[in-house]
Parts: sequence; C-alpha cells; structure tokens
Amino acid sequence: MNETVINRIVSVPPARGHRITLHRRGSTQSVELTELYQQVGRVARFLADLGARRGHRIGVLAANCLEWVLLDLAGLRLGVVIAGLEHGKFDATPELLDRYRLRFLFTDQPSDTPGVRQLTEVARAAADLDSRDVPPPVTYRPEDTTTLKFTSGSTGEPKALAATVASIDGSIGAVQEMFSHRPGDNLFVFLPLSLLQQRYWIYSALRFGHDVTVTSYADSFVALRRARPTVVMGVPAFYELARRRIEAWSERAVPTPAPTGDQLRSEASRVFGGRIRYLWTGSAPADAAMLRFYDEVGLPLYEGYGLNETCIVAKNHPGAHRVGSVGRVVRGKEVLFDEDGVISVRSAHPVNVAYAHAAPGESERVFGEDGLVRTGDLGYLDGDGFLFIRGRGDDVLVLENGRKIDVRPIEEFLRGSPAIEECVLFCPNRAALVAVVSPGPGTGDEQAIAERLAEANAAFGKDFRIRRAVVARSPFSIENGLLTSQYKPRRGDILDAYRSEVEDDSGGVYPEPVRTSSEG
Repeated sequence: MNETVINRIVSVPPARGHRITLHRRGSTQSVELTELYQQVGRVARFLADLGARRGHRIGVLAANCLEWVLLDLAGLRLGVVIAGLEHGKFDATPELLDRYRLRFLFTDQPSDTPGVRQLTEVARAAADLDSRDVPPPVTYRPEDTTTLKFTSGSTGEPKALAATVASIDGSIGAVQEMFSHRPGDNLFVFLPLSLLQQRYWIYSALRFGHDVTVTSYADSFVALRRARPTVVMGVPAFYELARRRIEAWSERAVPTPAPTGDQLRSEASRVFGGRIRYLWTGSAPADAAMLRFYDEVGLPLYEGYGLNETCIVAKNHPGAHRVGSVGRVVRGKEVLFDEDGVISVRSAHPVNVAYAHAAPGESERVFGEDGLVRTGDLGYLDGDGFLFIRGRGDDVLVLENGRKIDVRPIEEFLRGSPAIEECVLFCPNRAALVAVVSPGPGTGDEQAIAERLAEANAAFGKDFRIRRAVVARSPFSIENGLLTSQYKPRRGDILDAYRSEVEDDSGGVYPEPVRTSSEG
C-alpha cells in the first residue's frame, strides 16, 4: 500500500485517547477519534447503499457539524469526490447538481429537490449498528482527486478545482515538519469546512494523534475558552477583532490610562484559553502592528501564504520567522518572478493543472505548463529566502499622470483606526483616491474616519492623497457578498455596490475642507 496521509487515515484506525469536539450554538458534541473511525465506516456503507461509487461526486452544503466531517471521511474511504459548498454562495437547486455533476447533495437546508438529502440521514447512518460489513477502504494514487474546491471566478460564478492526493499529502507533511503537531495538542478550527484546508487539521488529528475542535466564526470566542486549544487556525480579521477585544477588556479592568504589558498578556491568555502554543494565519495580509502585538503578549502568530490553486507555498514557523514576510518557501514549492515582480508557483505535486469548472480561458490564464500557477501577487525573496508579498497586481492603481500606486499599505494604515473595520481604495477617472469604508463595530464615527484619512495623507504624502471616503451603508460581510469566506474584501463587488457614490464627488467624508475649483 502507498502509505500517504490520505491512505493512512482511511485504512488504519487512529490512536486512542484523542477526540474531535464540535461547539455549536451553545451545545457541545465530543467523539473519540477511534469511535469517529467506526462511524465513518457506517456512513460509507450508507453511501454505498445509495449507489455512491468511486469517482462519483457528492456535495455538502451545510454549516460546520459532525455530519460534515463524517461525509468527508466516508467519501475518502469510498473514493468519492466531496464538493464542499459554501453557505450563502450556493443554493440546493437542480441546476447546482447538474452544473457540478453531483450524485447527491447533503444539506442542512429544507429542500424537496430530487437528489438532495438531509444531514439527519447521516446522523442516523453513523449510529446504525447493523452487523453488515462496511466497505473496504480504497487505495489512492498520487494523481487521484478527493475534493472539489471552489474559488471566486471573474464571471461571478465560482471556479471549481479538483485537488490531488499528492498535493494534500505534501501540504500536511510540510506543516508537520514545521510545527510537529502531537499528543497534547488541540487544533481549533472555525472557518467553513467547505474550505479544504480546514479539513486538513482533522486529517492531521487522525494521522498524528492529537485533538481537534471545530466551531463557527460566530461561536469562536465562547468556544475558545471552553476548548482551551494549543493552536488556532484563523484569518487576520479574526485576530484583529481579538486584539481589539483584549485591549478593550484590559482597559475596562484597570483604572490606569493604558493597561500594562502583564495585564494585556493575562487578558490575551484568558481570551484564547490559556494553553496556546502558536497561532496560525494566512489567506489575507496580516498587519505588522498586529503581528507585533501577539508576539508581545506571548502568543506567537505565524503568517503564511498560499492559494486554492497552490496549497501552502510559504510559512513562518518557530524555526524560521521574519515579521513582515510570509515565511520561507516550503518543501516541494518553487516561486518564480516576472519582470514586474508578479509571482508564479511551481509545485512538485500540483493541486491540478486546470480547473474542473470555469469560464472559457480561465484555466489558460492561471495555469502554465506542468501545473505552474500564475498568482497575480507581487512579491520578492530577501537574501535569507523569506518571501514578502507586496500586494496584488490589481491592487496597483494607475493615476492619470501615469504614477502607479500600491494601495495595500494605505489600506492597512486606515484599518489601524478602531473607526475603520475594513476599507478598499479606488481611483475613479484615474484622478484621485477614494476609500470605501466599512466602519468599526458600534462606531460609524465620521469625525474619526476623517481624522484617519488626514493621518494617512500626512503619512503617505501628496502623491498618495485620499480625496474622500464613502461610508458603507452596512458593514462588509460574507452574507452581503462583500467579503469572501476567508473575510477578504471583494474589491470588484464593493465597487459595483458603491459605484455611484465613488464616482459622485459631491458626497462622502473628507479629510479636510473641500477645495473649490478656484482654489486649485
């Protein structure tokens, strides 16, 4: 047998003494991994009875729950390809099943669509102690695919990418080399399980013998204190929110104008459960000040870099860490740069060499020969091999005088104000910068926003001057389509939503009194 991570977890029961725990809406469900393995076999038998066979596709459209985990692992056992579908982006319709050739679709949403089944059936199958044999596990080759994962498409319809076993094995192996997850660890996952990387940590628990806790973003802070994890997998927006909470709670707890370092460390430890070994982040740029904050409170936060099309490319870790970088390139990956500094990634084991579903020309635009991936990101390697990301090619705006502006540093600076939760800069008519601002929680303080605009203009100079800001009618969110599932702003969708306000120079928040045309 080819003893890879995936082949191992489908064919060999996990070590005893480790658990998966799910926190959801005030309830807690905890299962020994050895019992989970038995339940997976029963669910695989249920799927086989429904007619699922190797190579078939089964969709899962549901919030994080034990049934999601069981379907994913049962699919691995049978060689069925699992399509992880994100809430809010997909609906359980006949068109969805036809578009992605799904044999079945399991969901927690009410539906009478043929081929759509309820998660309650999975729970019953897991508890079915029928004495019939469960299906034997398949054996995977490196090029076999296990998962259909989705990423945003230029047409608005998500692109689908089938992930190979070799790419999954390579990523999990690289992470294990850097972080040595082991008995005593508890990895904390709250992003949607429709994102393949979030399921990596369940595979890691089964393979390397540690605990894993699964919850939702909405329940994450309550679950952190209950689970007391050693590792948290999160996006920068989550850690920025946690930092603001830690600072606010520390300030309320002490009468002094500013809490001491010890008070911040105590509050940070309390918020994250008191057992943190390290924090993991990626998927979007992390602010340097935020990274320093977590280092100062004794919770090291390691930033990394990767895409759906590449898996993990680079990662900071305890053995090699440089703030501001996304770490050194991991084993099995190579980064290349064109004359403009745009990054391409070559993998020893590519995720794939083309999209399974995408608009015409999308695969040719992103993938080169032998699975080379054109990322669209700008970056460079320093002399010690650390990778730095300067932004995206589409983060660079061109003014009418030909000057190019990388807006990412300015956007990061603006987000440093509590009054600004998120922001995106645009350049209407190529004349001046305009910010669309999602205000901070409970704020909407236009005076504070105006002050931050003035501070940015002073910091970056007249060539990077922000003319004004448009305050969003409602916060950017996944639900309103203005944030991705990893809490990154959808620049094009935000512009579409606020185009009239961006292009109308008569309104908005100004960093200084508006100059008349006679004033120049």
